[in-house]
Amino acid sequence: MDAEVACGQCQFGMTGTNCDLAVRIAGRAYFVTGFHIDQFGDAHGTNGFCNAIRRARVNGHVEHERFVAGTIELR
Repeated sequence: MDAEVACGQCQFGMTGTNCDLAVRIAGRAYFVTGFHIDQFGDAHGTNGFCNAIRRARVNGHVEHERFVAGTIELR
């Protein structure tokens, strides 16, 4: 499925204490289990997830209000 991927706190306004990877699917944002924010490069770089929302194809499911990701493929 298609999703937006970014830092939940910096880009999606989610509550938390650190910069954490999140996906937004159909307008709803979820923190991600299975991947770390820095696995896709420096989160605080120019195009990093704390500074930009990226489009991605994701595979997974929602469990306990978190997105359990099997795959995340940035576009």
